[in-house]
Amino acid sequence: MPALMIQGTGSNVGKSLLVAGLCRAARRRGLSVAPFKPQNMSNNAAVTADGGEIGRAQALQARACGLEPLVDMNPVLLKPETDTGAQVILHGRAMARAEARDYAALRPRLLAGVLDSFARLTAAHGLVIVEGAGSPAEVNLRPRDIANMGFARAAGVPVVLAGDIDRGGVIAQIVGTQAVLDAGDAAMIRGFLVNKFRGDLRLFDDGYAMIERHTGWRGFGVVPWFAGAHRLPAEDAVDLRASTGQGLHVVCLCLSRIANFDDLDPLAAEPGVRLTMLGPGRAIPGDADLVVIPGTKSTLGDLAFLRAQGWDVDLAAHVRRGGHVLGLCGGFQMLGRVIRDPLGRDGAAGEVAGLGLLDVDTVMALDKRLQRITGTAMGQPVTGYEIHMGRTSGPDCTRPFAHVPGPDGAISPDGRIMGTYLHGLFSCDAFRAAFLERLGASSQPGYEAGVDQALDDLADHLEAHLDVAGLLAVAGS
Repeated sequence: MPALMIQGTGSNVGKSLLVAGLCRAARRRGLSVAPFKPQNMSNNAAVTADGGEIGRAQALQARACGLEPLVDMNPVLLKPETDTGAQVILHGRAMARAEARDYAALRPRLLAGVLDSFARLTAAHGLVIVEGAGSPAEVNLRPRDIANMGFARAAGVPVVLAGDIDRGGVIAQIVGTQAVLDAGDAAMIRGFLVNKFRGDLRLFDDGYAMIERHTGWRGFGVVPWFAGAHRLPAEDAVDLRASTGQGLHVVCLCLSRIANFDDLDPLAAEPGVRLTMLGPGRAIPGDADLVVIPGTKSTLGDLAFLRAQGWDVDLAAHVRRGGHVLGLCGGFQMLGRVIRDPLGRDGAAGEVAGLGLLDVDTVMALDKRLQRITGTAMGQPVTGYEIHMGRTSGPDCTRPFAHVPGPDGAISPDGRIMGTYLHGLFSCDAFRAAFLERLGASSQPGYEAGVDQALDDLADHLEAHLDVAGLLAVAGS
């Protein structure tokens, strides 16, 4: 089973992009390659071709391979709902809500599901490139691990360890990881690479040699900072970024459980748009033209969070000034009069008053709606996806935001308050242009083509600085 696993010395060391770039490089070499991440923790989810949900990073990696995303590419997805609890997704479907202390009891079932998915991918493809999660150096978590060495040992997959020199201490990162691993886990590691280097590569020659000498591992190269990373969808909320454009000022409220935040990446790429990702404790700027309330994993929790920041008062003032508001999924639900949760699907059972900016009500249902959509919005063709439990109705729904093919969303009588359940719409050039034109801004086409070009550029970058042939040899392909 030709496979290679990229693990990291910590979170956010660039594993997702490394895997995406290696997938594209392998595909360009004529290999049938697929991505795999045993377990991901993210509220940024994609709907798959087989009707489930996986992390959006794996959807991007599938795209790098020229494949449709499937649930087997990320069999376990943890979607945080509180600081200590998460919804557990297995093979694309919610199976439980678990507190961190209770997660170990689920390990046997989850690991079995992970190995089943991996077996199906290896049977269908000539190479599988696996992404770890967090770090294998978190050895306190090793007994319940299915994301790093727990998977690598169970599946017999060789590992290459990636360190992040941008955050400093990369020698200690890599050497220290080896020091804390037990002998069996350390034996799975075939070598290392250093990621996110800035400056003159030759200045790190001695450090690179020192890592090789202390660990006995082979080095596969040093990857300079990839400047094109901003053209690819961000995986983690810690990567949320504003744009440097000028013109229309779009303000997105960074909720505590923000989800599917890459919805706004196409707007951030527009030179005629200035996107502000507004963090907690900051007032909504008075010059905002459009305020976006994004998706969230916890609508009721984040509605309380929004009010705690005083953003409800700011939104009312923004609307009085003639500003526009767009609610996406959970943000759409918040815009209504009331949110009812009789079954406690989003927290404690009960109901909460919404912001009252749209004449609609929402009821949380038992089942999550997961589907890809094709339809029209603002007279333009759109594709996207739905991923929500709420069902929304009311007078403003007679003015739907989209037709997919049935009506979706709602628009206020004056047209300035809008809500929709659809994710991914702004990736559609014609719709994005129509939406921005309505707000007095122009659009630059070609967003999706730009993502594919960025994947090619990433593959070129890795080919230039890593021993890709050596990595593929370790994988046995």
